[in-house]
Amino acid sequence: MNRKLLIRDLTLRDGQQSAFATRMNQSQVDRVLPLYKEANFYAMEVWGGAVPDSVMRFLNENPWDRLEKIHHAVGGASKLTALSRGRNLYGYAPYPDEIIDGFFKNAVASGLNIMRIFDALNDVNNVKSSVKYIKKYGGMADCAVCYTVDPKPEEPVGQPEPKRKGLFGLFGRKKVVESGVTYEPVFTNDYFLNKAKEMCALGADMITIKDMSGLIPPSRVAQLIPLFKRELDVPIDFHTHCTPGFGLGAVLTAIMHGVDVVDTVIWNFAGGPAAPALELIYIFCQKLGVEVDVNMDAVAKINEELLSIRRELDKYDAVKQFPKSFNPLTDALPAEVDQQFDRAIAAVKNKDEEALLQACHAIEAYFGFPAPDEQVKNAEIPGGMYTNMVAQLKQFNALEILPEAMKLIPSVRRDAGLPPLVTPTSQIVGAQAVNSAMNQKNARPKYANPSNQFVALVKGEYGKTPVPVDPEFRLQIAGTREEVEYDTSTYKRQDNPILEEYGGTRLAKDEKEELLMELFPAVATGFLRKLRQEEWETQQAKKAAEEMRLESTEVASDIQSEDEVVGHLVMSPMYGTILEVLVKVGDRVKKGDNVVILEAMKMENEITTEESGKVHRIFVTEGEIVKDGAPLVEIV
Repeated sequence: MNRKLLIRDLTLRDGQQSAFATRMNQSQVDRVLPLYKEANFYAMEVWGGAVPDSVMRFLNENPWDRLEKIHHAVGGASKLTALSRGRNLYGYAPYPDEIIDGFFKNAVASGLNIMRIFDALNDVNNVKSSVKYIKKYGGMADCAVCYTVDPKPEEPVGQPEPKRKGLFGLFGRKKVVESGVTYEPVFTNDYFLNKAKEMCALGADMITIKDMSGLIPPSRVAQLIPLFKRELDVPIDFHTHCTPGFGLGAVLTAIMHGVDVVDTVIWNFAGGPAAPALELIYIFCQKLGVEVDVNMDAVAKINEELLSIRRELDKYDAVKQFPKSFNPLTDALPAEVDQQFDRAIAAVKNKDEEALLQACHAIEAYFGFPAPDEQVKNAEIPGGMYTNMVAQLKQFNALEILPEAMKLIPSVRRDAGLPPLVTPTSQIVGAQAVNSAMNQKNARPKYANPSNQFVALVKGEYGKTPVPVDPEFRLQIAGTREEVEYDTSTYKRQDNPILEEYGGTRLAKDEKEELLMELFPAVATGFLRKLRQEEWETQQAKKAAEEMRLESTEVASDIQSEDEVVGHLVMSPMYGTILEVLVKVGDRVKKGDNVVILEAMKMENEITTEESGKVHRIFVTEGEIVKDGAPLVEIV
């Protein structure tokens, strides 16, 4: 075995985020860390993505503690990696350099070795600062090119060009005809290569082809990997997911075409919405004579513990389908299954994509991994985007319009400059498609109520879109024909108030906590306030001081029955978090004025009053969670 393949394990971040909504708590993570120290992975993705938000929002844990505890347990046995969204880091607006600098300084100091940096628009200018600062503090810049596809036409006009047979049949169509308009393909091989070259010019230490949706078929992998290897002088990593059914075949194809690193997940967390199982990749590499420098004995022990953890996470399990127990070191493959591995390898050599996928699907079916999701595959959107749209429509009790919302995605995406569908643009486009479908159902204009994020995207505040936005559409949505970049010079840092009720301490006590406030203002405010409360209560108990009753800041109070409503109530239209209260008691407001900003489905929604008058009562505070129909403000 002359060639060595490096493995980046995603289990503790992308794996558990894809399969269990990022609900692994610290005690569950701690149970596998001693085994990870023995596993000898090239790298472990353990942080970033949804982890910092989720551990505060749902687990009441400190994100910095998560990273530091993993670093302490694993040491230098594997590089620790994380995921961030370029200049946006983890928010929905670009941050100034001082925030990005502080974030990377603290991330590296807490144990981070590699940051995978991507931009939702593939706007290389948006990754520049992150590359600069991760390298400044001694970390590695892993720059990701986001793979995406040109949208399917909504209503094809005329006769489609005949399909080409063979490996590259999927890419034979040169033009798309939609509603009488002909579109040239945008997301070509040269498009992706040029983005990678621009990132290398910035100082990227490695390049990842990031297929966040699992939409890249093996035949496209067979084109891109050799192209990148030939044209770039840095290691190439390949990242994909299994949801639409391409994942295992795509990773095998990447390996056989010379990729340096692949992303995998350990058996009991793998497949379905996650990446392919390491154990299956190990079998393929054994057959190919490719060395996987991982301690598979340690992996088997990790997998046993993951089985118990997965059972504990049952209510968050997106699939609820456990694979068969299997250890490639000790369990023999049935002859017919072993032959499917050989058939898959032969299919890659023969450029027979159909045979490759059939063999891989047979392997996955035998082991009990989820079958391909045909709905996601046909829609050509990320699985998470689809589930977000379903959740949003359930909130509106309007699930019946899902097909219409799905049909609107291509046109919404084209109107917005054809952004790749990855966080946050996938949520922005998906939410707007839902809003537009609701509007059309109620005989309102398609873009009657664009979210603040959709307006910002069209305006240009997220960066350069792959194709320019029509100036007239930008005028309609954002009030300007000219593209307007986000001006970070106007950035205002979050307030860090003194909490007199907790002994006069600051809400954020150090730079790391201040960064949490900047990156996750709504969630971190509640988390840190609760943390300060717990610290104060502990301090008071130790001093044996008089007990103090602290005001609760966690849940918005319901209107008490004895409180008579004398005016117009502004109600919450959906479940969400109060980002900002825009009025004070006594303020005069007019019908249509914004009174509250509500975060729901990661979108900011401006809540208006339907009546003019004076603000009589305010029932909510910033950072609180409210239910659909909860009272927000009373106007008299």
